Amino acid sequence: MPEGDSLHRAARGLQVLVGTEVEAEAPHPRGAAVARLVDGRRLVSARAVGKNLLLAFEGGVVVRSHLRMRGRWTVVPRGRERTGRPWLVLRGNEHEAVLWNGPVLELERGRTARLGPDILTERVDAGRLRGADQRRALGDVLLDQRLVAGIGNLWRAEALWHARISPWRAVENASDEELQSVLDQAARLMGSSLEGGRRRRAVYRRAGRPCPRCGTPISSRGQGDDNRIAYWCPGCQS
Repeated sequence: MPEGDSLHRAARGLQVLVGTEVEAEAPHPRGAAVARLVDGRRLVSARAVGKNLLLAFEGGVVVRSHLRMRGRWTVVPRGRERTGRPWLVLRGNEHEAVLWNGPVLELERGRTARLGPDILTERVDAGRLRGADQRRALGDVLLDQRLVAGIGNLWRAEALWHARISPWRAVENASDEELQSVLDQAARLMGSSLEGGRRRRAVYRRAGRPCPRCGTPISSRGQGDDNRIAYWCPGCQS
């Protein structure tokens, strides 16, 4: 699933269209309503809020895009030949933004107002995590977008590994310093990814392979109501 860094990257790419009147096309019928609404309007801003991309158009129209598991935005020169059927195409004078597999494409009606602070735009205090049920596992709490927005399965696994904390530890059994360390690691890793840095994954999707820190085989198991796969090292994460 695209996480906060991917959406911030998409928002940066879309800046080339900000300030221009866009031609909107919906090759996929699921994008037709939005295309009709924004066609011919000036794009005022494009910004990420957690895992959401908000496109504000003149007239007070704000479109929310959430990519779920497989969606992606690309920005290419106008008129570039493509194969496949994207959900939405926004054309400017020289570039066009293309949304592929966009499962959530709708008017923003206040949904993002219920999100916690964006991990990439604010320094999130450990106290945010104290707002959760303290008996919940930390790995589960980190995915709760109402507490902190932007962290997904990849970055929760990597942040917890760098902080040496198990995803299964209850929040009540972690100190404020430990909680802050996890949040700071998530912000650092995601920020590095946003700026183009590439780092070998320590635990994510490495089940059964040796931990790069202690050599213990990486474990994995479903966690939380959504059964998202948690990855961790049982040797050096406690």
